[in-house]
Amino acid sequence: MNCFDLRLDHNNFTGGLPNISPMAAIIDLSYNSFSGSIPHSWMNLKELGVLDLWSNGLSGELPSYFSNLKQLQTMNLGENEFNGTITILISPNFQVVILRENKFEGSIPPQLFNLSYLFHLDLAHMKLSGSLPHNVYNLTHMVTFHVDLYYPTTFNLFTKGQDYMYQVNPDRRTIDLSANSLFGELPLELFQLVQVQTLNLSHNNLTGTIPLLIGDMKLMESLDFSNNKFFGTQLQSFNASSYIGNPKLCGAPLNNCTMKEENPRTATPSTKNEDDDSIKESLNLGMGVGFAAGFWGICGSLFLIRKWRHACFRFFDRVGDNLYITLMVKLNSFRRN
Repeated sequence: MNCFDLRLDHNNFTGGLPNISPMAAIIDLSYNSFSGSIPHSWMNLKELGVLDLWSNGLSGELPSYFSNLKQLQTMNLGENEFNGTITILISPNFQVVILRENKFEGSIPPQLFNLSYLFHLDLAHMKLSGSLPHNVYNLTHMVTFHVDLYYPTTFNLFTKGQDYMYQVNPDRRTIDLSANSLFGELPLELFQLVQVQTLNLSHNNLTGTIPLLIGDMKLMESLDFSNNKFFGTQLQSFNASSYIGNPKLCGAPLNNCTMKEENPRTATPSTKNEDDDSIKESLNLGMGVGFAAGFWGICGSLFLIRKWRHACFRFFDRVGDNLYITLMVKLNSFRRN
């Protein structure tokens, strides 16, 4: 295909990815059904600045020649089946990197946090492991923000039970590393990115305390540290949903908890709750047995003994007659007055 700007998104194209002119600067094939791997011929796309392959059925490892695409600014490969590790395919001009919902594994390359122009990093819902890089975070646009040109990217995003259209915007600096297997403590360098507005580290195995430096991130609008293993206290500017799933994280907006852990070998078992539960169970059992005995004692006797049954019916008939007579007498007396 010979074109500078190739946009064939939101179609039903199938099969392998096509060969494309080396002059192409924008390739948007998102929301199709392409399959297979990225062609080797794409290594000649030296002018490529935008690559959007979101929501296809592409697979395989990322080509090593990606590291030679120096003009690449936006790379959206989300919602595919790419696998392997995220190798050093880093363009120095990256502004947007979206790899979410693939099958990548291994650690996060430290080079990703050394991109001066990056303002949107999304590596969510994959199989990444290891700790967060502790190198110097040279994400200039997340410290002193300034972006001149960028390619608008929009995709469907499901988060916190809601499905909505998400538009990548340089006015909303984002880091999303959620739903992986990351572990270890949070690097202090992360909290020097004071321009970040969305930070999602939920559903990992991160530990340690939440550094007080997070208070310097004054522009933060969306924070999600839920479902990790943090302990201590947290920033109170966000609601409980930002922190749930961390049993040892205490203080507002969460409920208080006890930080002191007992040795299970020497801990004295508490019998107070057990005694209370035992009393409640005995009381409920006694009430149930009493009700059943009373009910079947009366109804069963009436059912089995004919004399008792007839006597019961006569009794209720007399009571009904007396009530009727009393009611009519009172009513006639009221009318005469």
